[in-house]
Amino acid sequence: MKQRSFASLSFESKKKPTRREKFLGEMDQVVPWDALLALIEPSYPTSGRRGRPPMPAATMLRIHFMQQWYTLSDPAMEDALYEIESMRRFAGLELNEDAIPDETR
Repeated sequence: MKQRSFASLSFESKKKPTRREKFLGEMDQVVPWDALLALIEPSYPTSGRRGRPPMPAATMLRIHFMQQWYTLSDPAMEDALYEIESMRRFAGLELNEDAIPDETR
């Protein structure tokens, strides 16, 4: 079991879900994720190449959809993933100390 952060504990203890949380929950149910991933995965890069391993296709697909729904640029989406717990959860990301560059700590 992973240790929970103070941010995730405060997020879980909220009583009323936000509009964003409701929307993302609905989209999680209505978007055909499996069918879309089946279309993308044959051309999605895999590990075994030089450099950093790619993020999972499911994570990147969800991030792409959030960028479109909320009209966010790449830098704005990155900031949102650091700052907004519901978006991280929707994308299937966990924020940990290793993910934060040294210059921002």
